[in-house]
Amino acid sequence: MNSYKGKLHWKFILLLIAVLIGISSLLYTNKLVNELKDEERKKVELWASATKQLIDLKNPDANIDFLFQVIENNNTVPAILANSQGDTISTRNIDSHYLNNPKSFEKLFHKMKSEHKPIEIFIGNDIKNYIYYKDSLILTKLKYYPYVQLGVIMLFIFVSYLAFSGFRKFEQNQVWVGLTKETAHQLGTPTSSLIGWVDVLRMKNTDPKLVSEFERDVQRLEKITERFSKVGSKPKLTVTNIVPVIYNAVNYIKNRSSNKIKFTFSFPEDSEIMVPLNISLFEWVVENVAKNSIDAIRGEGEIEFSITDNTQVLFFDIKDNGKGIHKSKFKTIFKPGYTTRERGWGLGLSLSQRIVETYHEGKIFVFQSEPGKGTTMRIVLKK
Repeated sequence: MNSYKGKLHWKFILLLIAVLIGISSLLYTNKLVNELKDEERKKVELWASATKQLIDLKNPDANIDFLFQVIENNNTVPAILANSQGDTISTRNIDSHYLNNPKSFEKLFHKMKSEHKPIEIFIGNDIKNYIYYKDSLILTKLKYYPYVQLGVIMLFIFVSYLAFSGFRKFEQNQVWVGLTKETAHQLGTPTSSLIGWVDVLRMKNTDPKLVSEFERDVQRLEKITERFSKVGSKPKLTVTNIVPVIYNAVNYIKNRSSNKIKFTFSFPEDSEIMVPLNISLFEWVVENVAKNSIDAIRGEGEIEFSITDNTQVLFFDIKDNGKGIHKSKFKTIFKPGYTTRERGWGLGLSLSQRIVETYHEGKIFVFQSEPGKGTTMRIVLKK
């Protein structure tokens, strides 16, 4: 559980760093945009001043060449010179598309009026002309650049997360396969030896009850070995009556749990509901979920097993009146390594999810839970 929290902690830190980088870029670019806006306004004001001096023919000191040079140097900022009635006198850096289309030009002119406060040019006799302008193409691109950059960063984070998750899932699958194969291999030799010892005990006229119990435990080891050997590769499913499979798994857990735990069924033991199953692996799922319910009860309580038989799917519910699960943990409990017990690897529900969803193409999830009132786990199987 601590390792799982540690992974979440580092994921949060990396995400926070990426967001901070994006926000810093956004703020810095906005600062540059504002500075460039001021520069462009100064440029337009200088152009307005030069235009005024050219209009004012009475100014003998006007440097005509310099004024024309100022006007010519404004080749980036789109501008419109208009009179007080709003009629266009001249334009600068306006695309021909607008100049050849009166409606488009009108829309552009209206946009310029709303974007920036016009620059006034006094030409005498209380007559004014106005220069309207809009941001240059470079400034417009720069304005949207941080948002594009932030989008690219978020896309990179998303793709990286998918790649990391895919690699991690592949890695987990490899670990699952390696772990189960090795476990099956390690259990196989001593189990075979124990089978031989059962025959030896019978030959020595050992107490039959003792031999029977010993043989039952050996058979259990054989079943566990078989289960682990099947996790590494997709097992064969056989159309089976699920009812005795559930009863067998629950009875095994019942005989090894406290008498304070009551096990109840909403369906009779002689009923028949056919479902494609791998019996050995599905019994493992029932046992794992039941064990979690027993741990959640922590004393006296009840576990109820119920089946809802629909046309295409079957709902198998395991309900307990234990401590319950907080809604935020509904998905977390299936993560490998997550456990609330001091002793345990946190693999039971993760393994159960793999068996149900990968091998049986079903679903297993927390159907309902409330802290202090209990939990209902639901398994959905195709019929």
